[in-house]
Amino acid sequence: MTEVRAPHDCTTMAEVRTGVDDVDRQVVALIARRFGYMDAAARIKPDRSAVRDEWRKADVKAKVEAGAAAAGIDRGLVSRIYEDLIETSIAYELDVFDRERA
Repeated sequence: MTEVRAPHDCTTMAEVRTGVDDVDRQVVALIARRFGYMDAAARIKPDRSAVRDEWRKADVKAKVEAGAAAAGIDRGLVSRIYEDLIETSIAYELDVFDRERA
C-alpha cells in the first residue's frame, strides 16, 4: 500500500493523487454516515412537514462556514457545497419518510 503523505510533504503528483484518493474514501464514508442520520430523522420526525427545517438549514450552513473560516478555506465554496448537500439530504429524507409510511 502506498504511503499517504501530508499535502506539504508531497513531491510528486502520484503522492498528491494518493492523498486525494484517501481523502475521497474518507469523505464518502462520512457522507454515508450523515445519510444514516437522515434515515434516523425520517424515522423519528412525526410528520412530513417537519423534514424541511429552514432554521436548521441556516444553522448548519453558519456552522460550516465558521468552520471553513477557521480552517482558512473559502467560506463561499463550503457554503455552495453544503447548499447542495443539505438539499440532497432533504430530498433523500423525504423519500425515506414516504417509503417508511407507505
